[in-house]
Amino acid sequence: MLKVEGVSVHYDGVQALWGVSLEIKEGEIVALVGSNGAGKTTLLRAISRLLTVSEGSIMLNGRDLARAGSHEVVAAGVAHVPEARQLFPMMTVRENLDLGAYLPMPRSHVAETLAHIFDLFPILGERQNQLASTLSGGEQQMLAIGRGLMLRPRLLILDEPSLGLAPLAVSSILKTIRQVNTEGVTVFLVEQNVSHALALATTAYVLENGRIVLHGVASDLANTPHVKRAYLGL
Repeated sequence: MLKVEGVSVHYDGVQALWGVSLEIKEGEIVALVGSNGAGKTTLLRAISRLLTVSEGSIMLNGRDLARAGSHEVVAAGVAHVPEARQLFPMMTVRENLDLGAYLPMPRSHVAETLAHIFDLFPILGERQNQLASTLSGGEQQMLAIGRGLMLRPRLLILDEPSLGLAPLAVSSILKTIRQVNTEGVTVFLVEQNVSHALALATTAYVLENGRIVLHGVASDLANTPHVKRAYLGL
């Protein structure tokens, strides 16, 4: 589905990613883990074309999007749920969700998709007329994911979905991600909780200082000495 090859990104002349390559197959949950500042969010933003790619290709179903506009990436079926949620706080839950379905195909299925979102996150249905700013952190994350799903994406990119949430909310969010994946949505996950990410994913990549240093079956990576020492505190 998605194949990133040799991608480099610069910020104001400073290189942030160095020849990053990875592959996401349809139906997978792929995790990208690494420490703060490793370049994880930069890579996600490059894939979504929110950042300029200096070198390399980003192939989505055979089409190179490395020089495409972000609107073309969205139209190709990629939904990006950013770090810190980035909701519209003075708009209602329903209004935030509606914004996720602005393209013609999703717009034609709004009622059906909304019903599915409210099945996944019943609290959003109960609070659809509340301002987004009045929701708890966990509820706001549900809303951010729900807004992404309103696109009816083929690939869902999630940047730190558990950041700042209580353990119960984290468990609920991760359970929903797995459910969404079983329903046919491919997931690319950046997650601060490495143990959770590796337990959820089928394949994982470790990014350090802008470079991929390890990749493989997620459960196997969880048992490597480097990952145990650097990320799992073992």
